[in-house]
Amino acid sequence: MPIQLELPNLDSANRIFMTWVPNRVRVRQVDVQSSDPDVTLTFRNGGSVGQFWFSDTRATDGADEVTVTVRSDGTPAEFWMAGRFMRPSENFGDAAIAVFQGDTLLGSLPAMVRVRKNANTLSETERDRFLSALGVLNGQGAGRFQDLRAIHTREADLEAHRNSGFPPWHRAYMLDLERELQAIDPEVSLHYWRFDQPAANVFSADFMGASGIGRPVFSAGNPLNSWSTELPGIRRTLNFAPDEAPPPIVIDSFGRTEPVNDEATTLGLGGGNNEYGVFRSIYERNPHGFAHVSFSRDSDIGDVPTAARDPLFFMLHSNVDRLWAKWQWLHRRSDRTIAETYLQGGRIGHNLDDTMWPWNRETGNGRPSSAPGGALQSSPLTDLPGPSPTVAQMIDFMNVTGRSNQPSGGDLGFCYDDVPFEIEVGGIT
Repeated sequence: MPIQLELPNLDSANRIFMTWVPNRVRVRQVDVQSSDPDVTLTFRNGGSVGQFWFSDTRATDGADEVTVTVRSDGTPAEFWMAGRFMRPSENFGDAAIAVFQGDTLLGSLPAMVRVRKNANTLSETERDRFLSALGVLNGQGAGRFQDLRAIHTREADLEAHRNSGFPPWHRAYMLDLERELQAIDPEVSLHYWRFDQPAANVFSADFMGASGIGRPVFSAGNPLNSWSTELPGIRRTLNFAPDEAPPPIVIDSFGRTEPVNDEATTLGLGGGNNEYGVFRSIYERNPHGFAHVSFSRDSDIGDVPTAARDPLFFMLHSNVDRLWAKWQWLHRRSDRTIAETYLQGGRIGHNLDDTMWPWNRETGNGRPSSAPGGALQSSPLTDLPGPSPTVAQMIDFMNVTGRSNQPSGGDLGFCYDDVPFEIEVGGIT
């Protein structure tokens, strides 16, 4: 009774990586004989850390197992499965799909429920894999990171900031970097610095660097010791203690201050109708802008043309993207056809059907004079969003609307540890 399992989320080494997004699985008998019977199989969790749920249909949630009848004529049986929310993996193989016939275990497929996590909560292994991949990508200043760093410059400012496209542009940027890291180590995700909470583990010598004067202090084995961009090292001085969240920001010459918006305040932005335009205009300034300037003035991360020199920039922006993702989930704002989901921007690159620089390779005529970095890094798990993403493709990143009818889930291949998948039909009007 040979059984063939067809899973869409396989990388080039046939390893299974999943998020919270449900994927369609097909199972069929192969090399069948006319006398072979139908078989009944049960698929269950078989992992110690990462967990899955299973369902007969595409759903928001499911059970710990599913039973299907596999026909002897070769017709495939189908079911859906996803990582169980709040039960992600730490390493590949700590999640698994166990296949039973009755009480007999036929086999177990190792897997990983791979999501972006709060960087302050990472295990040492997760932290070190992330740092190692960053170090390889940087290559002491000679690696692929230089192309990614060159995307975030003064000339490209209006492609990325001060307009409606700020959240989707940065979502594509973070996805590009994450896929580059995963090409080095597929177990890595782009974890986030939650800057409204203390993050002593992030600002330590073993991770993003302990607090220092002008430059962070790293432990001897930290790959960031050899970090380099246009200049060697990272310029960063904290204006807050490592075990504290950033303090209020001075906003004018009178010394008046304004606190960095916490998560609850950010999720409440958008006015009475939870409108994207209102949300974006405040959220880009605070908490996003305030998080950037919560360091001393000579820190790279505090200014647009230098911010991406510091790898902390990408963890900051992973959190900025997480806040948008959580706002979308809370207010059901993933359907691009609903006006409150996205405000057309006017300027090229900020409208729904516009492709985004630099991945579209366009230069001149309102775009910057060069387009570093090339096409958006591909993923072995999904063809989406393609090499030249549009603004619209960045909005429904988990395909909660179900408009992308693909076995792989129709998503972009990433999720956050605290933002669930929830099927969205329509939205708040």
